[in-house]
Amino acid sequence: MLLFTIRRLGVMLLTALALTFVVFYMTNLPPNLEKLAKSEASVRMSDEDVALWLDRNGFSSSVLTRYGEWLGVMPGWTRTAEDGTVTGRCITKGVAPTDAPARCGVLQGNWGYSTVFKQPVIEILSRGLGHTGWLMLSVMLVMVPSALIIGVLSGMKEGSRLDRVLSAFSIASTATPEYVSGVILVALLASATAGISPFLVESGLISGKTLFQGTATSAMDDITFWNFTLPVMTIALYGIGYIARMTRASMTEVMTQQYIRTARLKGASFPTIVLRHALRNALIAPFTVIMLQFPWLLNGVVIVETLFNYKGFGWTLVQAAGNNDIQLLLACSVVAVLVVLITQLISDIGYVLLNPRIRLA
Repeated sequence: MLLFTIRRLGVMLLTALALTFVVFYMTNLPPNLEKLAKSEASVRMSDEDVALWLDRNGFSSSVLTRYGEWLGVMPGWTRTAEDGTVTGRCITKGVAPTDAPARCGVLQGNWGYSTVFKQPVIEILSRGLGHTGWLMLSVMLVMVPSALIIGVLSGMKEGSRLDRVLSAFSIASTATPEYVSGVILVALLASATAGISPFLVESGLISGKTLFQGTATSAMDDITFWNFTLPVMTIALYGIGYIARMTRASMTEVMTQQYIRTARLKGASFPTIVLRHALRNALIAPFTVIMLQFPWLLNGVVIVETLFNYKGFGWTLVQAAGNNDIQLLLACSVVAVLVVLITQLISDIGYVLLNPRIRLA
């Protein structure tokens, strides 16, 4: 297991370097750099002025050199003006050039400066990840247990009425996009003129105008049941159906295995057969799907965060891509790559824990 983990960590490191270099190369294409120069200096800059601006700001060197500087494995660039003023990647205001560090990249904790938000990238990224982290945690706490219960119950009673009802719910929830289910939930539960809120107000069952809040902006400061339920349910409904269908298919296959029949012939009760024999093997396939939900939740909640005005990681990624904020976009890409690789490592280790026979293979 230790050798397997070390080998996987090595592959993860190489994969992270390759993917981050591809993103760095794509974001540092000449059209993007020209757009950056004109947005930072002047829209009416000539080609000569653009080239001069790029040279003064360290963009004239090769892509590999700039990638090494951004990563922090190569010394940062420096420029000396005609008046003797020294500027550079690692030189900041109030710090003498001789006191500035030689390297100041991602490995040193310097993620750059956002050209849109005019703040250090690490501050913006930490704030967005914090908001999305609470959303991801809430969604997983709702989605995973609900999906596993639905899938197990459906797989235990294959072909029954309960199975047909649960399967229909799973298919319907998966087939409904988040932007559709979100709008429906807002109309039903967070509208003062439609849904059930007017009826509840007239009946005196609620004191406000709506049962739930149609926006999650206030949840960025103080999460409550009323301002966080709708975005959580919007995301969870989409994922519940997919995980439940995978769990049902796996549970149905496991229940037909020979060792399940042997357990029945030995007189084991049905709950014991399900919990001690079938469930562990049936969770191998759903476990992979569950682990894949983390990268999806990190990058795929853009619509939900926009719909409910919740400024998390997805919202930050859209702002960075739409405004050509190269440093912020690179930071978001690094986080996304790391989340995918880490979840894949946990998934591989989970395989061995759930089924030791995989270790022999």
